[in-house]
Amino acid sequence: MSSDLPPTSSPTVPPGASSGTPSAQPPNQPPNQPAGPALNPAERLLNLVIALVNTNAAMTKQQVRTAVAGYSDAPSDEAFERMFERDKDMLRALGIPVVTVGTGGHTDELGYRIDQDAYALPSIDLTPAELGVLSLAAQFWQDKTLQTDITRAMVKLRAAGAGDPSADALAGLAPSVRAVGDAYGPLMEAIEARRVVTFSYRAAYNGAVLTRHVEPWRIAARDGGWYLMCFDRDRQAPRVFRMSRIESRVRVIGPANAYDVPEFDTDAMLGGGPHGEMRQAVVAVRPERASALRARAKAVPDGERTAYDARLARTTRSGAGSGAGEPAGWDILQVPYRSLTGMASEAAGYGAALVVLEPESVREETVRRLTAAAALGTRNVRAEVSRG
Repeated sequence: MSSDLPPTSSPTVPPGASSGTPSAQPPNQPPNQPAGPALNPAERLLNLVIALVNTNAAMTKQQVRTAVAGYSDAPSDEAFERMFERDKDMLRALGIPVVTVGTGGHTDELGYRIDQDAYALPSIDLTPAELGVLSLAAQFWQDKTLQTDITRAMVKLRAAGAGDPSADALAGLAPSVRAVGDAYGPLMEAIEARRVVTFSYRAAYNGAVLTRHVEPWRIAARDGGWYLMCFDRDRQAPRVFRMSRIESRVRVIGPANAYDVPEFDTDAMLGGGPHGEMRQAVVAVRPERASALRARAKAVPDGERTAYDARLARTTRSGAGSGAGEPAGWDILQVPYRSLTGMASEAAGYGAALVVLEPESVREETVRRLTAAAALGTRNVRAEVSRG
């Protein structure tokens, strides 16, 4: 009697293996469980650090192999030994103190742990000047993506007793740069990899939005804004783009190392030095205040001091200035400046420690900024009271 079933064939058995027994499993590998993808060496190192830091006493090699992710990938005891020794040497080379200790009891087996005293960072002890430098760096990044983390870090430093910088000492030094926006990250990655990018850009002269293909060279901050210096492939010439006018997502195209960045002068490419004609303001400053401003100022000639003292007296009595009190004890200084808004912003930052005497344009802009700041504070207080 014939059969319609296909003939069966015996399974192919690799040389040296028995068809009646299951295949051999690697050590410490559960039967019939396929091994997962090998763990990245950096992840394995991090897992080892976490395990050795948190162990109560010490971990033996066998405990490391079974408990720390990444070591079960070793196909043999010899491979594990090489992997573990290599990782210990790597951690020690990085400055992480992996120590060897006895496990105690009736065995000579060794254990491993990280010396907590040698590994822990010392307590932070910053002087007010050092904390002031960190505060300046924190003020530079006003972008909301970084502001939260920076604020938390500064609060922790002050809570740890790191000192408290004088707000007045920082007022004239604090940089003012607008938010960098979403284009910064992709552009920096493209600059590092020397890859071409494309984006939509709104021209300043007519508002037209055009697609640009550029070789990014460098990013720089100037006059409160961020600028991309690059080679424009569409125009076949070097160009500067203000990043706030990038309308679309920056898209990276093409391979890495697609071009070479030439030597160039950043200031020359951005249009030279500071803009505007050098002018002079006259201000009254309280003693030992506004040190950053004093560094570029000079005292008014003695023959002109009387007139400025009289003007300061009228200003402080009327309450129209940013300071209060009698002229005696104030220093009258001449301060060079180029930008009206920049000078007014700096003057307003010193609050009651400084009064602008002339020119009237800088004085009015300073008063406007102080008035706006006071109104903002009043609104915030009212909002808190209403919520309470």
